[in-house]
Amino acid sequence: MEFGGYIRFLLALVFVIGLIGLLAMVARRMGFGFPAGAIKGAKTRRLSVVEATSLDGRRRLVLIRRDDTEHLILMGPTSELLIESGIKADAELPMPIEDKS
Repeated sequence: MEFGGYIRFLLALVFVIGLIGLLAMVARRMGFGFPAGAIKGAKTRRLSVVEATSLDGRRRLVLIRRDDTEHLILMGPTSELLIESGIKADAELPMPIEDKS
């Protein structure tokens, strides 16, 4: 393939990616995607991830807050397990462990 063929290929690729982006913008403006009101504004969000930590390569502990209640969930690649539910969100945080070395 000659150098001109590579340039033509790159231009065609950029053109096609541009068309896909333009089509996505038009679809979003026309209302395709999430229905109106499905996602509420930031002021009215009731659900948030407070903290997440990795246990190993496959499992994570996630602390989720809903309204004024927190839930501790163990998430793996094939399942989720509720560890503790109904934790009050206003509870004091434990003191950090001091290094005595």
